[in-house]
Formats: sequence, C-alpha cells, structure tokens
Amino acid sequence: MIGLFRRFVLPALGFCLLPMTGYAADWGYYGGDAGGSRFVDSDQITLENVEDLEIAWSYSTGDMALRPEAVGKSAFEGTPILADGRLLFCTPFNEIIALDPASGEMLWRFDAEIETDYEPANQFVCRGVTYWEDASADAGALCRSRVFMGTADSRLIAVDAVTGVRCLMFGHDGEVVIDPGMALKWRGEFQFTSPPVVVGDTVVLGSAISDGARADAPKGSVRAFDARTGEARWMFDPVVRGAAEQPGSWRDEDAVRTGHANVWAPMSVDEKRGWVFLPTSSPSPDFFGGERPGDNRYANSVVALDGATGAVQWHFQTVHHDVWDYDLPAQPSLVTLTRPEGPVDVVVQVAKTGFIFVLNRETGEPVFGVEERAVPQDGPAGEYLSSTQPYPVAPPALVPHEIKPEDAWGITPYDRGWCEDKIASHRAEGLFTPPSAEGTLMFPFSGGGANWGGMSFNPLTQTMYVNTSRALHVVTLIPAVEFAAAKAAEPNKEISEQAGTAWAMKRELLLSPFSLPCNPPPFGMLHAVDLSDGTIKWESVLGTVRDMAPVPIPWKLGTPNFGGSLVTKSGLVFIGAAMDNYLRAFDAETGEELWKGRLPAGGQATPMSYEWEGQQYVLIAAGGHSRSTTTLGDEIVAFALPR
Repeated sequence: MIGLFRRFVLPALGFCLLPMTGYAADWGYYGGDAGGSRFVDSDQITLENVEDLEIAWSYSTGDMALRPEAVGKSAFEGTPILADGRLLFCTPFNEIIALDPASGEMLWRFDAEIETDYEPANQFVCRGVTYWEDASADAGALCRSRVFMGTADSRLIAVDAVTGVRCLMFGHDGEVVIDPGMALKWRGEFQFTSPPVVVGDTVVLGSAISDGARADAPKGSVRAFDARTGEARWMFDPVVRGAAEQPGSWRDEDAVRTGHANVWAPMSVDEKRGWVFLPTSSPSPDFFGGERPGDNRYANSVVALDGATGAVQWHFQTVHHDVWDYDLPAQPSLVTLTRPEGPVDVVVQVAKTGFIFVLNRETGEPVFGVEERAVPQDGPAGEYLSSTQPYPVAPPALVPHEIKPEDAWGITPYDRGWCEDKIASHRAEGLFTPPSAEGTLMFPFSGGGANWGGMSFNPLTQTMYVNTSRALHVVTLIPAVEFAAAKAAEPNKEISEQAGTAWAMKRELLLSPFSLPCNPPPFGMLHAVDLSDGTIKWESVLGTVRDMAPVPIPWKLGTPNFGGSLVTKSGLVFIGAAMDNYLRAFDAETGEELWKGRLPAGGQATPMSYEWEGQQYVLIAAGGHSRSTTTLGDEIVAFALPR
C-alpha cells in the first residue's frame, strides 16, 4: 500500500424472460462476450466447492528474465481469450502467446519486436488480443482465423491463429503502421494498450495518448480497417472540427488545435446492430480547458458508431468540459434488462466518479434518468467551466464525493491532525470543484471510482458487480512561466507542462506522514448493484495490505485496485485487482468472501474462465503493476477443482 500511495495511486421471473444467447462456458472476447458482460455460463465451480480450488497449471512468459529493466515500466493487465481451441493473450511487450487450454503448454509465440529503451506514457501494457474468423476463406487456409493486436509502437498486427505466423496479406507484411497525424514529443506519447474490436469484417482500434503534455496533443481518432486487407475504411475524431450544428460545444478555432478525447479503454460491439460502442476520454490537456471552451461534445462520452461507416448513431456525455481527468475508463457493457415494459437492451457505463450510467442501447436515453445539477464555479483565470454536470438518478454513486477536515483519517492523533490541517488548507467543495492555484482536493482521485476493469453482469439475477477505489488527489495549477522551476525543484513529482496554456499542473496523492491516505477507509470495495431497479445489493471490502505494509496491519482497510471481475452461473464473483497477491471468490448474493488463491505476483488484471474437456478453469495474469509497486511477475495462473 505504501508504495502505491506514493506513486498514484431479477429476480427469478426476470430469469424466465431473459434470452441467454451470447453466453457460453468459454471466453471468446476480451470481455467474455462481444458486449463485455464477463458472465460465464458454467456451474462446475460452486459456492460449496470453491474452497477446493487449487493451481492446475501456470505459464511464465519469461519477461522477468528477458526484460528485467523493462518490466519495471510495465503492467501485466492482459486477459486471455479462448478461441479456435487455444488460449490467446499478449504480454506487456506485445508478444502474442497461444497455450493449450488443458495444460498451459505453449503452442506458439509471436514477437512484435518492440523497442523498450524509452518511457511510454501509459507504461508497457497490452490488455488483450482479438480473434476473427474469415468466413469467406477456404477451410484450412492460412489466416482464415486471425488474431489482432495493437502495439506500444503504434502498429496493428494480424497473425494466423493456428500457427502464429504473420498474415502477409494484411497491410504490409501483416501489419498497418498507424500515423498519429503529427510529430510526437517523444516515442511513448502515442500507443495502443487495449484490444481492437471487429464489427463484421471491420477491425476498429482506439489509442492511448499522454495526458498532460500539451494542448495541441495528437488527435484521439478511432480508426477502422478492412479485417482481410488492412485497407483503411473510416476514421472518427471525437474532437469536432467544425461544430456549426452545435456551436455551444466547440469553437472551430479551438477545435483545430485541440487533441485527445481518445479511446484508450476497451470498446464493445453489438453484433446484431453492427454498432461499436466507444468510451471516450477528455480533450487535451486534462486539467485546464480555457483553450477549448464549450461542453466539448463527444469527449467524456459513450458514443455509438455504425461499424461499417463510422457514422454516429447517438452519444451521451458523462462529464461536460472535463478538467479533472474524469474520462471514461472502462468498456461499455452491453446487457439486457427486464423492465416493466419488457426486455430492454442497454449500455452500462461505469465511471471514475463512481457513477453508473444505464443507457438505452438503441437511443442513448438514460433508463433511470439523469439530472443536470449546478456545480462549483470560480475556476482559474482564463478557464471555462460548465455550470452543470450530469448526475444519474439511479444507481446511487458508489464512492463518496465530499470530504471535510473532520473526516480526516490516521492511525494516530498526530497523523490524523496533520491530515485534518491539509484538508482544511485546500479547496474542497465536493465533486467537480475546479482545479486551482491554491490546490484542489479531488475525491475520488483520477484513478477512480471505477477504472478500466469495468463491470461483470449476471443476466439470471440482473446484478452487476464493480470494484472501486477511494483516494484523494491534490491538483495544483502552476503559472506556465513557473513550470521549469517547479519541475527542477521536484523532479520526481508529477508536474505536467500543459504546454500551450496559461497553467502547468502538479498532481499528488494526499498522504499522511506515515504514507497512508488521509481519507477514511475502506480504500477499495466490491459492489453488487441490482440493475432491475438501480439499488445497491451489497458492498464488501476488497484487498489487504499483506504484500505492501512493512508490518502486519490487522484492520480490514481494503486497497485501491486495478482490474475487474467475472461472475459465474453458479453465483460466484472472481476478482484479483487489489494490491495484494490473491485471486478471490465472493458469494454473488451476499458479498461474503469464500476463497482466495495465492498468486506469485500482483493480480492487477481481469480474470477469465472457460470449460475444457469437462473441467472448468479460472485464469488470471499475475504480473503486478509497476506504478502501483505491487509484486512484479510474468505468469498466467490457472485454478481448477481437483480431478
């Protein structure tokens, strides 16, 4: 915990009405299915026998030995998929590996041969790969089945799913090199971290871009290519260049130089409609928006696009004119709810703010309602702020939004008093308090609330499961002319230039002299939300400090967490994510922790599950997270019941 905080930290009737198409006892997509429900239609592992789970096999990628220096700049966040009789995943360094599902034996390995002698903006990360089968190709033809992967050095690569060799007919020798559209400030400013998606025969790719470097950052364009040939098909730019139809959203002269609003988190596909759903981020830079006045339409939004053409079907903005880095960090989950009017297809989007937005999948209209509420104003000189922000009527927010000096927490009167003074000395008017020169408290911090792990959903009970973190950031604006001096004085602090604006930015966690958070615990939670009515069913503390604290701490504090959950037909929720080396299983109805399996390293990833030859397995990447300073490793670990 100490290292983490230093760095950054339906009821039965409903079951009868719900179609179960699309769910299986396997895991063919990053999110389990194309819509990202992370539901496993398997009941071999149950509440009664989960305590008997043991390690069935493990596989080491070898990165700890092959790339010891680079591992310290990486996060093993990958989630394998099961496709074409193979487990397929990518390492943080863009190697694709195929394993035997029963034994974990390697079948083939492909190396994209990226360079690692630089600092990527978002670490070396590869969350997953995407499988596609070309139904028009002859049976047995090379690359009839393909695996797609985006790389840290901005390539989209296609390899044969059977052999791992390049699909030479795709792009140039099996890859498309993506042009970011402008000169980069350094090699790691622009990269790909989340898996592409395939809609029909179109492969769609988002991007990850450095947040705070400059106002004129690379565009956050979403790109689409022919899945067979790699030929470019369409491109969607979330920053509207020419906003005559909605002048209050962008000024043309500002949109010309504004970048980002990229899609760094995983996307989802509605295969029936042929739509792809995007979770967009904030425009550049993150913490000052005076150079981009207006609500900044399509940024911080769920956007539904036609997969064949890229045409916008609808969009819903979750934050207007974001100056808090409250971008959408997680895959939009496509599920079906039982409502009084009948089954309704929806999009469920979790957010860093702790809000859950439930939107009609056809129209984008909120299912439970959303209110525009007045928010704090009086931003820094030159800033534009939206007077209101959207608040869902239901479900309720999963994390607190206000903190007062009397809320300060500590393990002794000394550090509690220190935290109380610090909270009192910064601006803290609740959610959406603007960044300021005196320092503004962000609660939740920009790591969430929810983050890229997203949610899982049990269609049998209409219940979603999502993990959240609770920590405080202090964001302080620094006059641009003082940036160089501030950076020189504190070279190890996060101080971003935000070049092209009047203000640089300093961001740090508010920690006590004992390097513990000043906000009260728990610091990590797992929540169950009934989406039939938008109510919270239960909340459980997630994580321990066993693998971070220098001495044992007996309190159940929870930890910030990165990764997500899966839920099974038998009523189990599996999750790693916490800052200790465990994979856990919870009772999906009560929230009781039933089992935890020891991992060789941090499980800051999302698990998956499948059945193979009569055996159910649960897998997770145990590789740790360098910025969270959890135990680093390079293993895929599979758990199963004894045979």
